[in-house]
Amino acid sequence: MIVDTSTLSCPLPIMDHDTVQLAHGSGGSLSASLIEKLFLPRFDNAMLNQLEDQAVMELPACRLAFSTDSFVVDPIFFPGGDIGDLAINGTANDVCMSGAVPLYVSAAFIIEEGFAMESLHRILLSMEQAGKQAGVTVVTGDTKVVNKGSCDKIFITTTGLGSVPDGVMISAGGIQPGDKIILSGTIADHGMAVMTSRENLSFQTRIQSDTAALNGLVEKMIKTTTEIHAMRDPTRGGLATTLNEFASTSNVGIKLIEGNIPISPDVKGACEILGIDPLNVANEGKLVAAVPPDKVDAVLDAMRKHPLGRQAAIIGEAVTDHKGMVAGETLLGVSRIVDMPVGEQLPRIC
Repeated sequence: MIVDTSTLSCPLPIMDHDTVQLAHGSGGSLSASLIEKLFLPRFDNAMLNQLEDQAVMELPACRLAFSTDSFVVDPIFFPGGDIGDLAINGTANDVCMSGAVPLYVSAAFIIEEGFAMESLHRILLSMEQAGKQAGVTVVTGDTKVVNKGSCDKIFITTTGLGSVPDGVMISAGGIQPGDKIILSGTIADHGMAVMTSRENLSFQTRIQSDTAALNGLVEKMIKTTTEIHAMRDPTRGGLATTLNEFASTSNVGIKLIEGNIPISPDVKGACEILGIDPLNVANEGKLVAAVPPDKVDAVLDAMRKHPLGRQAAIIGEAVTDHKGMVAGETLLGVSRIVDMPVGEQLPRIC
């Protein structure tokens, strides 16, 4: 689900400053005020409210999934989301790609001196909302303020922790020849939303980021079968990078049917105008899975019943030919090698 944070109406608490000051990161009274007035109301829970240097959590007796990521997206507010919900959703997704249920998140903020308190409040609101939707709790964190010019507005680093259900073994190295490759929905939405916003490009309709937490969709898939061999969210580098990582790690070839890949007309048009291959563009609310052929229909049916999987499609399969490589069949029936992108087409996309 995409949340428009501009509609969130919780008023900014009365503060002594309209912008973040260096003293807000000093550990003194202004730091305490910032945490008390902005951070604690948004992430209110018994573990965080103790304000210890660590969080003591109750964990189920199971295997754990653990992930860390940093978010430096530019612009920090973009159509369909912002750096706040991106941080929560991205971390929840990294954890749940192992089949795990995301539980806890830590969040560290590096804030540039002079950053608007109103913008910080808006980001925290969207993190709060995203956390509720994903079912994760922010239990600990840190805030640092750096001199103006030492960072660009705000950077966020998050760490996620989740529990892996019994019998679930999902890994990029587990793909077998014959596995079907499933994509949960349209590609390149996030990358093109950020790019068009950054460059102030106008199209007939506004391209929206697909940022969303995928753990609900993953749960539906796992309940259908635990025999999902691999799963990943194709973020930086896009679908092309993810499929190449699958092929290399599992030592299989992947045959990609490009005509089966869902892509919205607006995104497709923007990519054509800018000369960008949508296979190389980042996504923040999609997943790719490798599923045995005898399980694929049931998994697809379950995915299509979830709001984030309605456009799920089989886009290829794992083969014994061209091991370690991805070969795409175009709409014209021509084969091409789909390689990882070279260089950075869209820097600071997440």
